Amino acid sequence: MQESLKLLRWAAIASLAWGAGSLYNVYGGGETSWLRSMYQRKIALAQTIESPKLIVTGGSGAHYTINAEVLEADLGLPVINMGIDGPVGLNLILPSVLPQVEPGDTVMLIPEYLLLNHENGLGERSGAFALATGQPLTGNIPPKQLAQSVLMLGVPSLRAVVKSSIDLATLGRVTGYYDDPLTEQGDPTITKVRTGEWWQMKIKQPATPYALDRIAEFRQEVEAKGATLLLAMPWVYADADDLETQNNVEATATALSEIAPLIYDPETFNIQSDSTLFADTHYHLMPEARRLRSQTLAQQLQPLLANP
Repeated sequence: MQESLKLLRWAAIASLAWGAGSLYNVYGGGETSWLRSMYQRKIALAQTIESPKLIVTGGSGAHYTINAEVLEADLGLPVINMGIDGPVGLNLILPSVLPQVEPGDTVMLIPEYLLLNHENGLGERSGAFALATGQPLTGNIPPKQLAQSVLMLGVPSLRAVVKSSIDLATLGRVTGYYDDPLTEQGDPTITKVRTGEWWQMKIKQPATPYALDRIAEFRQEVEAKGATLLLAMPWVYADADDLETQNNVEATATALSEIAPLIYDPETFNIQSDSTLFADTHYHLMPEARRLRSQTLAQQLQPLLANP
């Protein structure tokens, strides 16, 4: 009897601890909470925009890459930035956009190479994102991986808790990577700048067969809703002189162009050699570079929007 009571007490303590950890991770300031909040804000913004519209989606390489206001002004078409976070994976990013797609819309997917290199459409944040946004059955997450995600959702990292404590003590509030206020078109309003030295990325493999198949499936899903899918290669700070990178980027472009109209510079394949264009990662752009990127995209999009 005493042993049973002990087990019950430990189970109750563990449940309370897990519950407290989950509340922190999903609502209290863990990175998952900021990602959930940003996603839900973008959904709410998308629902206020009339169709036909341009929906830009992808990971953070879409979120921190475009200027929706510039695109909208140059195209004469409402634009919403639905970029989320690469480690969420294609299996979660693509379904999260579909409910906002309406007849006559154009969806432009900008998949960074992180997404294109996933072997099963899932990333390290897939499970946490699915659980935090209330869609655990989305994305074909294996039961074992989903169970692990459920467990880890209630276990805040020491680093995150320390950071939140310091934020509260120094700023009076908790902050996170995705805590940026958004514009009415879903763009970030804060630029995070790299403090360390830059190096040119090397693209070590082309898009995986799974990623290509999932994007091809996404085209069918978009077209079933009476909309059009376009693809755009990301701007990336990479080593254009590296033969492996050249071959993998060109192979990726060839494969993507067989799925849907692909927007890119055929001379550079969107590989950039100027690190000053970039903010804190090899994909995220500085504000002026986002404007330049969006002006270039608008020029490339205009003939495609005129003749879908």
